[in-house]
Formats: sequence, C-alpha cells, structure tokens
Amino acid sequence: MTTTPVDLSVYLVTDTAQCTARGRSVADTVALAVAGGVTAVQIREKHATGRGFLRTVLEVADVLPERVTLIVNDRVDVYLAARAAGARVTGVHVGQSDLPPAAVRDMIGEHAVLGLSAATPDQLRAAAEDPARVHHVGIGALHATRTKADAPAPLGHAGFARLARLSGLPAVAIGGVTPADLPFLRDSGAAGAAAVSGICAAEDPRASARAYARAWFGTRNESLA
Repeated sequence: MTTTPVDLSVYLVTDTAQCTARGRSVADTVALAVAGGVTAVQIREKHATGRGFLRTVLEVADVLPERVTLIVNDRVDVYLAARAAGARVTGVHVGQSDLPPAAVRDMIGEHAVLGLSAATPDQLRAAAEDPARVHHVGIGALHATRTKADAPAPLGHAGFARLARLSGLPAVAIGGVTPADLPFLRDSGAAGAAAVSGICAAEDPRASARAYARAWFGTRNESLA
C-alpha cells in the first residue's frame, strides 16, 4: 500500500455545534486553526445529511493549503463524492462500529489514508494485522471528555503510552487533550495529538491552535513564533 505522506502532529477534529455556538462556520474555524499551526483536519458530522456533510467538506477543502491533511470521518460515500467533485481530500477515518477497514480500503483505493479508532489491545492488534493496512490509529480517550458521548474510559498518559507501543502503527491521542499533554505524548512516541473543543469551542481558534502547535513542535517551527 502506498499512501499520501501526512503530518498528524496537530490534528483538529471538527464539531459543528461548538463552531456555530461561537458564531463561526466549520470552514472559518478550520481556516483560523490552520493559520495557528494545525497540520491535519478531520471533518466529523454526526447529525448532518449526506449533502450537508459534503458541502462542509468542500468548503473546508477550499480553505486548506496543500500541506494540511483533510480526512472525512466515517462517511466513505462523502469522501468519494468530494473526490469526484475535485476536492483535495486525503482519506477517511472510521470507528469500530463502521464498515470494516478492509472494505473501506477496497472502496477508497490504495493511495488514500485510512485511520481507525481503537481503544483496546485486541483492536490495536487487529488493526496492525489487517490486510487493508490501516495507516494510523486514533487512541483514546486520553482524559475524560464530554465531546463524544460514547468515549471509552480515560487512559491517562501511562495507558496511552502502553497502547501506542502495542499498536505498531502511528498513533494519535484524542479525548480531552490539552497543550500541556503534548510534550509527553510526543516523547512517548505518538504521531500526533487531536483536539476538538480545545480549538472549536475556543474564543480564538488561531491562538488555541498555536498553543497546541508550540507545545508539540517547541522551537523547531519558527513559523509559529
């Protein structure tokens, strides 16, 4: 399998309700977050129609520079429709109750990025052994979070580090992640850290994203100064 090179370091998962509560569209929030240093964006729409989801993906794709990865959450059909419309979308992220990764891989092709949520040793072993060759895993919840109603029990730093080592795949931490967590996550071998409310619900998404990016990259990224 050959996938597009991606940078998962500072990973934004969108929440439409939190964005609109702040008086911003998802696309406006993403544009500000990318200006602050976000390197990957996952569009999550749990309640939108297929057409509404596609419209959001296309709007976000229009504001993203090429260096930023764009992932569609759950909906393979929306990903395929966005590709057909000419949008630069990188791949799909699915959960344990969605289509099996092997089936998703058959639909999206060998070059697309495929992410998978996993929270147990068995799920991580299955991801690593799957012939679909999952590109990366999202491991959480790191801390207690109200963003996702069905989030697993919090792992804490030690629990995340143990599962990340076990996975054998690039791992992104998610669930209540704050900038203060990022140095530990980076040093424990994480490929990145995901934020939802930490950016979407922030008064200033650009400043919030900059705090995450600085915590991850330290002084290595002069553009964040």
